[in-house]
Amino acid sequence: MTGKQEPKRQILNNLREKAVDETSARYDGWRIVAVCFLVATFGWGFGFYGQSVYLAELHRLHGWPASLISSGTTFYYLFGAVIVAFVSEAVRAFGPRNCLLGGVLALAAAAIMMGHVTTPWQLYLADALLAFGWGGTSLGVITNALGLWFDKKRGMAISLALNGASFGGIIGVPLLVAAIQSFGFPGAMIAASITMLVVMIPVILIFVGHPPDRRGITAGLVDAEAPSASHVRAQALRDVAFLSVSIAFALVLFAQVGFIVHLIAFLDPVIGRERAAFAVALLTAMAMAGRVLFSTVIDRLNQRLASAISFASQAVALAIVINSQNEMLLIGACALFGFSVGNLITLPSLIVQREFDPRSFGVLISLITAINQVTYAFGPGAVGLLRDASGSYALPFYGCIALELIAAVLIMVRGRGGAAPSS
Repeated sequence: MTGKQEPKRQILNNLREKAVDETSARYDGWRIVAVCFLVATFGWGFGFYGQSVYLAELHRLHGWPASLISSGTTFYYLFGAVIVAFVSEAVRAFGPRNCLLGGVLALAAAAIMMGHVTTPWQLYLADALLAFGWGGTSLGVITNALGLWFDKKRGMAISLALNGASFGGIIGVPLLVAAIQSFGFPGAMIAASITMLVVMIPVILIFVGHPPDRRGITAGLVDAEAPSASHVRAQALRDVAFLSVSIAFALVLFAQVGFIVHLIAFLDPVIGRERAAFAVALLTAMAMAGRVLFSTVIDRLNQRLASAISFASQAVALAIVINSQNEMLLIGACALFGFSVGNLITLPSLIVQREFDPRSFGVLISLITAINQVTYAFGPGAVGLLRDASGSYALPFYGCIALELIAAVLIMVRGRGGAAPSS
């Protein structure tokens, strides 16, 4: 069977390369990149950065303790991780257009519900619905969708699309806060949701069509040869190369999210609230700049080594933050930390693309994303607990440095050459 299949695969690859020119500005895939940029803008605006707004408003309106509200956020991340793990099957079963539409609709419904929460059980219900919206608008669905249109330029496509995540942080929270001041929390969430629906539904319907691999008879052959998702997951969790990637990035994102959530609280008594806010904004802007710069060369780099250097640079930045009282040095350290933040979302997908069976790409990326999300859900809480126990941020931030350095070593472990899970 293998001898007969190899000529077929070679013919299909040759036909695909002739039919699809990913370098052309006219290639349909670049329209999908633009759509995914907008999806990420709203997905991260509502589903990630918006969490800080929800916490503040629900505490102000109802007087609920921060621990109660933040426990809903942890539930949201954990439940969302379960959903994200199966995004690949959803994209394969329903197509990228329907998955993106479903994600946007769930996100809008959850945002409106969040604005009308009056009891804790409603908060958890809103967070559960928000998890479905996050699953259909965040990293898992974006990388799976772009993986259907791109191969050689996949790194650039994902990097450019995920700039929407940073853009959502830069403009999403300020606009949401301004809308709340004008319309109140319920009115602002309705207005923001309607805006998203008016923008995104036509864009998705018009521009997200069938990917190249679904055109013609080749789609049936490729899909028929693909291993089952459950088999891919089982093989991956026993593969050293896959585990070194997933565990390394999980450790780093645990440290990264924990640090960023507590950054203003750490910097406020040192340099003041306004400069602390500027440092966070600069960190976010540098994340976008780093992703754009890397997008032009990231497909040609040793991506494990680039990951290790990124982890180490964040450890250096954290060491400066802990040991300096100089305002300019602290802000510069935040910029250094931020430069690699965006690329740490992109790099796992590129390593998986290069080292593993391409037919397993969507399943493996969904699995890594779920593992990461489960892990970083506990990052802010762990940093907060260590801060309260020790009386300062030195202990938890040194712990973050240790995780970054462990991850830098771990990511260089390839096992037996990154053997791809296969059927």
